[in-house]
Amino acid sequence: MQEKQALSWRDDDRPYSETFGDHFFSETDGRAECGHVFVGANRLAERWQDGGTFRIGELGFGTGLNFCETFRQWKELRTSGGRLEFFSFELFPMTAAEIARALRHWPEIARESDLLAAHWPDAPSGTISLELDEQTQLTVICGDALASLAALPLAFNAWYLDGFAPSRNPEMWSAPLMQAVFDHTVPGGTFGTYAAAGFVRRNLQTAGFVVERRPGFAGKREMLAGQRPCNKLVA
Repeated sequence: MQEKQALSWRDDDRPYSETFGDHFFSETDGRAECGHVFVGANRLAERWQDGGTFRIGELGFGTGLNFCETFRQWKELRTSGGRLEFFSFELFPMTAAEIARALRHWPEIARESDLLAAHWPDAPSGTISLELDEQTQLTVICGDALASLAALPLAFNAWYLDGFAPSRNPEMWSAPLMQAVFDHTVPGGTFGTYAAAGFVRRNLQTAGFVVERRPGFAGKREMLAGQRPCNKLVA
């Protein structure tokens, strides 16, 4: 049976993890945060114009907000020959009702969140694979992120590093997991994360990423973004 985390709800529709003592997304605007930290930092609008298959990896599916906002922008920007494969790793998958409740705050992604909730399994566990349209596939792997990623024979063009705060959930930012992320990134592949903790930056650099500090979202002083050098082969 899939593990569950203790949830509470703030302001009626904003989920809070009692297990990790942290919010699932920015109290200012989680959808806008996704655009700044993940879509923007990974230069997706530009890179999607190249066509072909583009693969995104995410640590922490949570409410599915990042996927829904990415899906919305993807549909606006994709080329006729493009395909998006979005993989996410989640230890504690929410139910469809919890996802729908968390995402109803944003009418801008109502089509995407309704589609996600409608296709989401009643008892999420194992590997969830959803073909949401002819150019978009979502795969959510439920379980330990490091073990799941290590077993996956794929490399990713971009990463969303979106676990709970490093101080609350350090395993999601550990050196072994950041190394696995690097090893599963194509040369020239990128990442974005709201996190700016020193040990996170050092773990990413030690893994092999070129890391830079950037202005954070909504007044947050810093976030991190980076790239796998093009002259290093995928393991």
